[in-house]
Amino acid sequence: MARPLVAIVGRPNVGKSMLFNKLVGQRLSIVEDTPGVTRDRLYASCEWRGRTFDIVDTGGIEPSTDSEILLFMREQAQIAIDAATVIILVTDIRTGVTAADEDVATMLQRSRKPVVLAVNKADSTGATDPTLYEFYSLGLGDPIAVSAVHGHGTGDLLDACFAYFPEQDEETEEDDVIRVAVIGKPNVGKSSLVNRVLGEKRVIVSDMAGTTRDAVDTPFENKYGKYVFIDTAGIRRKSKVEERVEKFSVMRAQLAIERADVCLILIDGRDGVTEQDTKIAGLAHEAGKASIIVVNKWDLVEKETGTLEKMRKAVMRDLSFMSYAPVVFISALTGQRTERLFELINYVNEQSSMRITTGMLNNVLADAQMRVQPPTDKGRRLKIYYMTQTGIRPPCFVVFCNSRELFHFSYQRYLENQIRSVFGLEGTPVRLVIRQKGDQE
Repeated sequence: MARPLVAIVGRPNVGKSMLFNKLVGQRLSIVEDTPGVTRDRLYASCEWRGRTFDIVDTGGIEPSTDSEILLFMREQAQIAIDAATVIILVTDIRTGVTAADEDVATMLQRSRKPVVLAVNKADSTGATDPTLYEFYSLGLGDPIAVSAVHGHGTGDLLDACFAYFPEQDEETEEDDVIRVAVIGKPNVGKSSLVNRVLGEKRVIVSDMAGTTRDAVDTPFENKYGKYVFIDTAGIRRKSKVEERVEKFSVMRAQLAIERADVCLILIDGRDGVTEQDTKIAGLAHEAGKASIIVVNKWDLVEKETGTLEKMRKAVMRDLSFMSYAPVVFISALTGQRTERLFELINYVNEQSSMRITTGMLNNVLADAQMRVQPPTDKGRRLKIYYMTQTGIRPPCFVVFCNSRELFHFSYQRYLENQIRSVFGLEGTPVRLVIRQKGDQE
């Protein structure tokens, strides 16, 4: 079961980002009194009453505007609304109900999603401000007075959202389900691949970018195991501005990546790796997700001796930061090598979940230091005491040493390569955390 998603929306400058930071418990979103500071959506995990969910901050919605940036912000807020389990509409008690608030409320009612009405900047305690009651006119139920600055009312707000979360009745049964996000730029064949995998036309396929509007979760089971395939939304071709087009595809990919165990990064075999492919692959890498690079439309590529190996080397060169990810060449249209994907999905998922004992890790560490001495600087030598694994998905290792400054990036990369050469860890990023003597836990 996918985690619930709470979207924070509202007109500009009502305190959405400050409320987001308060609920998340850290300053992730930029807070500024200037409308339009938050343009892209920002995601974070949150926990309330023992339930983990995702929360997203959006740019302010201006229902009627000619500004290119504000139109962009409105459209990317709409993406969050479409994907949300429940929506928090943030308003401002100091300004009262405005025409823009009414327009946004009408827009949300059309979405038919549950909406919780937060009236922000109610910073004083004691008697209820009479202005609060005029927010009933928005037709969204009981307004909840909150203060994003002081945190008043945020518990009531989260309780109201919690009431709309789906039951957790199937979570224990789904421990063995692998969530697979199919990501990539528009029109690389994401929907075609999902249809090929499912063996039926479950997702609309078209040559026009933007056919898929929502991220579609499709459970699937075969002889290889149980899966949920997430076909990420494409983009709406409403503008010729390439930067906007790029941002839409990246934002939609990010939502799918956060929920996935394994990412299939689709690349058009005719185009090779483009700058946009690199950005989308970078999202999976930064999120620490197990990944497979899938070169699609291979049936349409003119071939001669060595074409496949040349393409493999080109992909590895252009996506050098993901040298750990296996590359597979398929055709979603003909089904060529698509069955091979399931073996790879299972394999990289296992690699991402691998646990290595501290004893085995330190044997590798000792051997690595004998082969290549740790670096020195001005007579001081780096001393590495020991290493231990602290997490999975992705595998995370903490290395204890005498000086973080002496632990040069190149030596960190060397240790990572030594760990990979012994234990594999193919298809998954590896995180190394450096701690020096005297650091607090």
